[in-house]
Amino acid sequence: MNKQASTIIRQRTSQGGFTLIELIVVIVILGILAATALPKFSDLSGDARVASLNGAAGAMKSVSAMAHGQALVAGQGTAASGTVSMEGTAVNMVYGYPTAASMPVAAGLTSQDYTITQGPNTPLSIVAGQVAIQPAKDARAGCYVVYTQATATAIATVDTSKVTSTDCI
Repeated sequence: MNKQASTIIRQRTSQGGFTLIELIVVIVILGILAATALPKFSDLSGDARVASLNGAAGAMKSVSAMAHGQALVAGQGTAASGTVSMEGTAVNMVYGYPTAASMPVAAGLTSQDYTITQGPNTPLSIVAGQVAIQPAKDARAGCYVVYTQATATAIATVDTSKVTSTDCI
C-alpha cells in the first residue's frame, strides 16, 4: 500500500466520535430544556389538589341530592332526623339531607384520600354541623371543601370557595 492511501485510511477511522464542543452544546441544550420544563411539573401538584377537591365536592352534591330524594320518597323530607339506606349504607339525615358526620361515608370519601375534619374547628373556620374535606397528602391550610348540613331554615350546601389555585398551591 502506498503512503498516501494508508494516511487517508487512518484519518477516516480516527474521526468516529463527537468533538468536545458538540458534547458541550448538547449538554447546554438539555439544561435549558430541563430548566423550562421543571416549573411546569411543579405547578401540576396544585392543579391536582384543585381537581381532587372539585371531584369530592361533586360527589357530595350528588349524594346530597340523591339522599334528599330518598328522604322525600320515605316521607322524611322535613323531619328533624331520620335515616335512609344508600347502597346498603345507613345515612343519617337532618331535615331531609345527610348530616355532616355521615356525608363523607355516603360520598365515598375515605381517609386514605382525604383529611376529614368535623366542626367546630378554629383553624379551618368551620362550626358544628359542618365537615371540611382536604387532600390527605400535602394538604394546604386554606385549601378545602366545606359541607354544611341542613337546618330547619336552610338546605344543605357544599362550599367550594376555598378551592382556588391560589389557596391550593
